[in-house]
Amino acid sequence: MLIAFVLAGGTGSRMGADRPKQFLALDGRMVIEHTIEAFDRAACVDEVAVVVHPDWLEFMSEVVGHNHWTKVTRLIPGGDERYMSSVNALNAYADAPEDTNVLFHDAARPWVSQEVIARVGEALMSAQAVGVGIPSTDTVWQIDPASNTIATIPDRSTMYRAQSPQAFRLSVIAEAYRRALQDPSFKATDDCGVLLRYAPEIPIHIVAGEEQNKKITYPQDLI
Repeated sequence: MLIAFVLAGGTGSRMGADRPKQFLALDGRMVIEHTIEAFDRAACVDEVAVVVHPDWLEFMSEVVGHNHWTKVTRLIPGGDERYMSSVNALNAYADAPEDTNVLFHDAARPWVSQEVIARVGEALMSAQAVGVGIPSTDTVWQIDPASNTIATIPDRSTMYRAQSPQAFRLSVIAEAYRRALQDPSFKATDDCGVLLRYAPEIPIHIVAGEEQNKKITYPQDLI
């Protein structure tokens, strides 16, 4: 079984809008409707759960009611930080069967294609962790923040830009988060990063993403 968690717990403060960016209009529907639709249609996905900010739970319930999605089964309250939303999602499925796989996707990436989702689903047949990424076409600088100068320039051929979805065997990512939450200095920006730091014994398989699988962050991204 593959459960898709659509993470919509953010407030989208950088958009400067009157509502979180996942609820803004995009081509006749809200951003989040496009995102959920992609996973509801995906053949490899068995169930969809939406993690949403508590203030928007009632609104999200109405959105689900107005659509005809067949796989959306649960709304889960999000946390103040992204990783808290992931933890809440994992806790909601703590009793799921041992062989359950879970997929995390940013609600603000509405252009994820069926091909990308299928590649993730296929990779999960043999891998315990899967990330989506595309090679960096830009040179990447690692800087010294104290002096605001270039410290090193990594080999561009080994640099990838991370996207979502990111998918895992449920027991594997749950254990990584269990370890992470015991670390007082824990910080995370994505789920693969949590696994890499707290369960480095688990390799993360990479599948090809797409340039169109962009994340909406600023107003011009909607344009």
